[in-house]
Amino acid sequence: MIAHISGTLAQKIPGEIVVDVNGVGYQILIPLNVFYGLPEIGGRVSLQVHTHVREDTLQLFGFRDNAEKQIFLLLTAVSGIGPKLAINILSGIPADDLARALKDGNQVRLVGIPGVGKKLAERMIVELKDKFMTLPSEGAASKLTASDSQLLQDAVSALVNLGYRRGEAENNIRAVVKEGEASLENILKEALRRMGR
Repeated sequence: MIAHISGTLAQKIPGEIVVDVNGVGYQILIPLNVFYGLPEIGGRVSLQVHTHVREDTLQLFGFRDNAEKQIFLLLTAVSGIGPKLAINILSGIPADDLARALKDGNQVRLVGIPGVGKKLAERMIVELKDKFMTLPSEGAASKLTASDSQLLQDAVSALVNLGYRRGEAENNIRAVVKEGEASLENILKEALRRMGR
């Protein structure tokens, strides 16, 4: 399984590149935002990669960072979204804007993405909204990866299971994370300390 590629950019067209790694050319499908950030032919590139294997094909999909890759993987988990449509979706909206639209249930924004109709937008919101519900609405949202979002979701769930209201739990957990806490245990300890005041 190929998870990361660094090499020389050998070819590029919108949506697709070839990266030369020690004489071997890897064809990688990419969203347009990655394409626009590429160097000239012959320049160095480094991408996070998802290897998609089916019985009749093996394809590589490339991303600027791990957060974008995780959002791609969440998209492909939605019924009716394959890897090529997921790449098209990420080409039509920046990953952090997509995360915010899903979190906020903004169907109008999602339908504005080429290839996404009303029914698919509804399905995306239903299946993915909870995955992004703990993303802060402020600018910090773009700095959170999908794994960070899962951590925050786990912390909120733990506090709700202890009997705290969801809104109160989310507000306290966001405040704790802004202060730099990174582990689930520390986030919960500090949030419980705050809520016990």
